Amino acid sequence: MSLSNSGRLALRISRQAECVVAEIPTFLCPLLARSLHPSKLVHSQPRKSVRAQRRYVQSHAQSQAQEVPESYSIASAQASMQLPSQCAGCGAFSQTTGDVEAGFYSLTRRSVREYLGTSYTAKNRTATAEDEVVKKALENVDSTILETLGMEKPADTTTSMEPPVCDRCHNLKNHQTGVSIYHPSVQVLQQTISESPYKYNHIYHIIDAADFPMSFIPALTKTLHVTPQRSHNRRSKAGRFYSDRKTEVDFVITRSDLLAPTKTLVDSMMPYLTSVLRDALGRAGRGVRLGNVRCVSAERGWWTTKLKEDVFERGGGNWMVGKVNVGKSRLFHEVFPKGRGKNEVIVGKPLLMDGRTDDNVTNGAPSPMVSYKPMLIESGEVEVEEELVKDESDDTMPLLPPAQQETAYPAMPLVSSLPGTTASPIRVPFGNGKGELIDLPGISRGELELHVQPEHRSSLVMKSRIKPEQKVMKPGQSLVLGGGLIRITPTDPDIIMMAYSFISIQPNPHLTSTEKAIVMQSRGKEPFIDNIMLSGTEEKVASAGIFPLKWDVTRARIGPVTNSIIDRGKVEQLPFQILSTDLLIEGCGWVELVAQVSKRRLLKADATNYNTAENASWGWGDEKEVADDMACPSVEVFTPEGKFIAARRPMNAWMLNAKKTSKTKARPPRSMKGVEKLRKARMGATRG
Repeated sequence: MSLSNSGRLALRISRQAECVVAEIPTFLCPLLARSLHPSKLVHSQPRKSVRAQRRYVQSHAQSQAQEVPESYSIASAQASMQLPSQCAGCGAFSQTTGDVEAGFYSLTRRSVREYLGTSYTAKNRTATAEDEVVKKALENVDSTILETLGMEKPADTTTSMEPPVCDRCHNLKNHQTGVSIYHPSVQVLQQTISESPYKYNHIYHIIDAADFPMSFIPALTKTLHVTPQRSHNRRSKAGRFYSDRKTEVDFVITRSDLLAPTKTLVDSMMPYLTSVLRDALGRAGRGVRLGNVRCVSAERGWWTTKLKEDVFERGGGNWMVGKVNVGKSRLFHEVFPKGRGKNEVIVGKPLLMDGRTDDNVTNGAPSPMVSYKPMLIESGEVEVEEELVKDESDDTMPLLPPAQQETAYPAMPLVSSLPGTTASPIRVPFGNGKGELIDLPGISRGELELHVQPEHRSSLVMKSRIKPEQKVMKPGQSLVLGGGLIRITPTDPDIIMMAYSFISIQPNPHLTSTEKAIVMQSRGKEPFIDNIMLSGTEEKVASAGIFPLKWDVTRARIGPVTNSIIDRGKVEQLPFQILSTDLLIEGCGWVELVAQVSKRRLLKADATNYNTAENASWGWGDEKEVADDMACPSVEVFTPEGKFIAARRPMNAWMLNAKKTSKTKARPPRSMKGVEKLRKARMGATRG
């Protein structure tokens, strides 16, 4: 085609642009819309005025509707047609109207322009139609002919481009700034899982090891209608169907590298973790097997390979359920079976389905690989207000979004320490339609970060294993965490306690007198260390309860002096007991408390409280526990709103992380160098 012909064609298109702008797609001629509507006019208009182009619209964006030119609405709708239906980082549906909402794509961002093909580099990378014709012709030519002509076969330059994430995920990933989304309830997750297109579903209940088991959801089994835990009875059923679906659950303890330095030590803690989880289950956990408890570490790769193989072999719907900031998205990266399709594909290229039917998919359910076509504004014929009213009145809108198109190496969810990063379920299929791995939004885990200054909120999350310093709390002293955010005060005036803080809250734990600790927490006039609490939080500080040190750890913490007594099995003959407990701080970590108490003191306390426990109307079998709690030393914890604190049986993490003491050796023998010369010199002196 000559230059004059191409010039006449461009002139003809520019003259007819006003009448055919709605018919010509933007991705075929991206400069057309830009030439008709200058960039100054586009950027000067507010972007919050058009309804969201996606099926799931945000209420905040709807309330900010204003008047904008129709041309901008058409250009924005045509540009958003090429965007991915969902953000791969947070799962929110893509939209170009509400810039403060999740899923918003700024059309001027470089990565978005390159993905849409409107940037200069993208245009240079895009091959023209003539180049494609020449390339295909050269591919059919024999290689010998090309060698005689001094030419080579064109290499395959097709490269896949990773879909861009929304502006919120972009800011979280690069600038660590963002706003949390609304946390769903367990009932909302139950309704979402009930829309599963699969007959066989498996739920992975993700529990964080940092505050284990505070992130455990007690009512998960009953609320989600999963198969009950198997009892010790050999005739107990292995599975049960509810509404023609079989749903099972596994308890996965993540971030286990925070507990011990090596994989062997963490593996040896499995009986302890199972017993603590059994205590968290309450009465329902007394007679169950709990053979479905796993302990993994996505950071170190501990036991993730076995979990990945189980996900692939099981197939169906695999759901990751848990509270916020427990490591669901990070574990998603490690256990997703990448590259497991039968067809060899490159990154970003969809797999070719063979059209077979799968018994795993329930009848009447939507296909997991159904294509999703967003609802777009085509012209001014559609009334915006009528569409908004229609969307608000539609109560049958599904909670489960459509699945992505299957690729061998898909984009993974965003990993961030911000609570509530995932805005919507993220469905990623694998194995040629064999199953899906679905990352669900996290349930609320408490709101301790709302009482902390924004610049210090990142220190609440434990990111690596802590080696704490031993703090000895003498009578009249208290331990202050976060400069006054949390205060731990012993209630016994004559007991010396040792505290080990396995938390990353800054500033470091501070030991001071109880009077000064109260002033620090109330922001008094006395000098105090940096306090990370928000202004006004000191008025909400209340007691979170009194926690007794009721677990006997004498055998685990006894010193080398009495090792012979342990060898003979006569620990009961010792005149003292070492009691301990772990104070859990929700989402942050734990504080190990240890105290050595005389047995004579415990016996006196038991005798004093015997009559009270005998005359009280306690439940059957609770008298001994009440008497023990009243006899043991205890601490009182003060936190904002009196929340975010719990207790568990001690893990003895200090003993696992403590430095090994070197064995004391005997005095080394005296050096014999020069002794013989000295002896001869002395003998010569005596003779002379």
